[in-house]
Amino acid sequence: MPHDRPNPGDLPVTRRELLCRSGMGFGAMALGGLMAGSGLATRPATAAASAAPGGTSLAPKVPPMAPKAKRIIHLFMNGGPSQVDTFDPKPMLQKYAGQELPTENLRTERRTGSAFGSPFKFKKYGESGIEVSEIFSNVAEHIDDICVIRSMHADVPNHEPSLMLMNCGDARLPRPSVGSWVLYGLGTENQNLPGFVVLCPGGYPIAESSNWKSAFLPGIYQGTHIDSEHTELDRLIEYIRNDRLATPAQRAQLDLLQELNRQHLERRSRDAELEARIQSFELAFRMQSEAADAFDVGREPEHVRSRYGDDVHGRQLLIARRLLERGVRYVQVYHGNGQPWDNHDDIESGHRHLAGQCDRPIAALLADLKRTGMLEDTLVIWGGEFGRTPTVELPTPGANQGKMNGRDHNHYGFTMWMAGGGVKGGHVHGATDEFGFKAVEKPVHVHDLHATVLHLLGFDHEQFTYRYAGRDFRLTDVHGNVVHDIIA
Repeated sequence: MPHDRPNPGDLPVTRRELLCRSGMGFGAMALGGLMAGSGLATRPATAAASAAPGGTSLAPKVPPMAPKAKRIIHLFMNGGPSQVDTFDPKPMLQKYAGQELPTENLRTERRTGSAFGSPFKFKKYGESGIEVSEIFSNVAEHIDDICVIRSMHADVPNHEPSLMLMNCGDARLPRPSVGSWVLYGLGTENQNLPGFVVLCPGGYPIAESSNWKSAFLPGIYQGTHIDSEHTELDRLIEYIRNDRLATPAQRAQLDLLQELNRQHLERRSRDAELEARIQSFELAFRMQSEAADAFDVGREPEHVRSRYGDDVHGRQLLIARRLLERGVRYVQVYHGNGQPWDNHDDIESGHRHLAGQCDRPIAALLADLKRTGMLEDTLVIWGGEFGRTPTVELPTPGANQGKMNGRDHNHYGFTMWMAGGGVKGGHVHGATDEFGFKAVEKPVHVHDLHATVLHLLGFDHEQFTYRYAGRDFRLTDVHGNVVHDIIA
């Protein structure tokens, strides 16, 4: 007979609960014995001692090795900026402009043709004399604090898998994001703000929230997405304020709810997803006291705001700096929703416009971090999921039908740069070939980048693991080598 309301015994159960209920729990006992006998029993990760059962504490933790960096800001130019138009000048492209390359065109996502010289001028900057494109002239003023990696390479010339590889260490399967691994290993220094914040104006990048999910890590380590296009706090962070209840009443209400939730949790073998939901309630309540301050750039002096610029990119970089100052461990800043740097045609106007939006704010961020001494232990990472071809992209039916002055995706060789956090400033690592198509000198794979980032944070990437589904997982999977040449 149908029930008017569900019986607790009829509710969906997890596999673990089913085993526990079957035969008075003998199913679970048998499974536990099998796992122990096969060496598959779960164990905590090898990160510095977690402060709570299950390793789900957000409290600050000490890494196994002495760290050079304590926090990270990742400036993601999603869509793929062109290396030969930004930080990797190639005079041979000008010589062969309009002609076929003397070497073959590597296979990319779409058809490409002759060599396409950069429409931008390059100039040497700083004591290091590193050449930078005119479209990043403000960032170039800080080149002596920047390590330019010109030999990056990835696996495929497609956005989704390349974003997943850059953000999660795997191009195909759901894996924890870099920010989740960092938060899991180090915790956060401010319990009143999320430890991992993602700023993306206008919506989501390609692959959406998969870029910052925690996957099999506990849910409290996933990123908190903020649409930084908004200027009002209630739109930046929805439902952050309660206009109907005073703070003491909210606290009493939440205490009652949390006690009921804890009882519910104990009956379900401390389910990780439920525990993460409970902790998210607490964080949301605590955020009321600090979120308004952290996200309100109007509290900055006028001369500071003018240096960043009064637009979405200036505001979100200023918010990012304020979050880092308040103890947020990992801040990821996307240029915009979708893939704005994906200039398949009209590279000149596209890249000039995009760089014009973020060049001054990034320079202001670097200047502020250095002025306050934070650059020493803050790792700044800039780049996209791949680069672009040195050859022009040819019109393709159903694809680009515009001018023949754009570039296709290029995963064979591209540029990223890092600053602060223990890396060598005023240093160029590796090189692409003379046309900028493929990394040929000291190549750095994305796994190598991740291994190096973890090393700077105080972790051995081969030992920093999490046991899930019978095996030890790590950010770099079974790959990656620390690039010691770029470490100061």
